[in-house]
Amino acid sequence: MTQVLPDPSLNSGELPHAVDSPAVDSPADKSPDVTPLGPDSATWRYFGDWRGMLMGLWSGSMQNMHPKLAAGVWDHSDFFGERWQRLLRSIYPIGGVVFDLTPDTGHQVRDYHRDIKGTMDDGGRYHALDPDVFYWAHTTFWYGNVRCAEIFGPPIDEATKRQLFEESRTWYAMYGVSMRPCPDTYEDFQKYWDHMCRNVLRDHAAVRTVLDISQLPPPPWMSWMPMPLWRLQVGQVQKMFMWITTGLYDAPVREMMGLSWSDRDERRLRLFGKAVNAAMHLVPTRYRRHPRARDADDRVSGRVPIDAPILETPQRNMPSDAQRDNPMHYCPVNAQRRANLPWQANEV
Repeated sequence: MTQVLPDPSLNSGELPHAVDSPAVDSPADKSPDVTPLGPDSATWRYFGDWRGMLMGLWSGSMQNMHPKLAAGVWDHSDFFGERWQRLLRSIYPIGGVVFDLTPDTGHQVRDYHRDIKGTMDDGGRYHALDPDVFYWAHTTFWYGNVRCAEIFGPPIDEATKRQLFEESRTWYAMYGVSMRPCPDTYEDFQKYWDHMCRNVLRDHAAVRTVLDISQLPPPPWMSWMPMPLWRLQVGQVQKMFMWITTGLYDAPVREMMGLSWSDRDERRLRLFGKAVNAAMHLVPTRYRRHPRARDADDRVSGRVPIDAPILETPQRNMPSDAQRDNPMHYCPVNAQRRANLPWQANEV
C-alpha cells in the first residue's frame, strides 16, 4: 500500500525535495531554454533504430535496479499487467522528446510522473521526479545508444560517444527538470555510471519480473499466433534475450545479480552483434527506424508536412478502457495520426 508521509523536519510551506516538489532546485540548477536536437545530431542517427529492441530487457532491468524507481513501478505501474502494450506505446513519447523538435513532448513525459510517489519498504520516501531517479532513467536511454552500438552497430567511435554524452544533456534539458544530477563531462559520467553499478543498484522483484518474458502472451502485433505455438518458442526467446542482457551488463551488475559470463560468451555475443549489424544493412534505411523517428525524418525531408500532428502509437497498444484516462500509462487517447507500416499512410 503506497502512503505518503509528512516530514516533521520541514517547516510548513517547505516542500520535500524528493516527494512533493522533486523538480524544484536552486535557480542555477533549472533546465535552461534549450534548442532541440536535430537531424545533424549523433542522437538522431543512433536513437530510434529497431536494433534498440534487443536492448529492451537491459534497459528495463537497469532502470528498475534503482531502488526508488523500482518502488514506484512496483506500487503504481500496470506495466506488469500489460508489458508489451506499455513498452510499445511508451517508446513513442520517449522517442518524441528527441524527434518532435519541441520541448512540449518532454514536458508531457515529465508530467506523466507527477503523482508517482510513496514510501519504500525501509520507510524512505520516493518520487518519480526526484532528480536523481529521473536522471538515472534517462541514462539508460542515452547510454543505451552507446551499449547498443558497441555490440549491434552501427559502429561507434570514442568521439561519437562523447558527442552522444554532450547531446544527452540537451535531451535531458527537454524535460524541463533539474539539471543538478547531470555530470559535466563524459569522464564524470563514466565515474557516475561505475558508482551506480557498484554502489547503488540493487536486485528487486521488479527487476526479476522484467527479465522473465516466458509467461507473457504474444505481443499485440503477433496476436494472430495460436497460444500453443507461442508457448513452444517463447522459452527459447527468453533464454536468448537473457543471454544478450547478461552480456550487456557491466561486470559489477552481473556479480550483484549472480549471473555468470565467460570469455567464450563475450566472443559469441560480439559475433552475434556483427551478424545483426550486417543483417540491418540489408534493410532499407527507412524500415530500420521506429515510426516516431521515421516520421521525424519525413518532416525534415518534406515527405510529411512539418506541422503535421504528432504520430502516436497504434490502437492495438492502448491500455484497457478503464485505464485510458490515467496519464501515467503514456496514453494519448485521442490522436489525429497513429503509426502504421512504413509503406502505409499514418492518418487515423
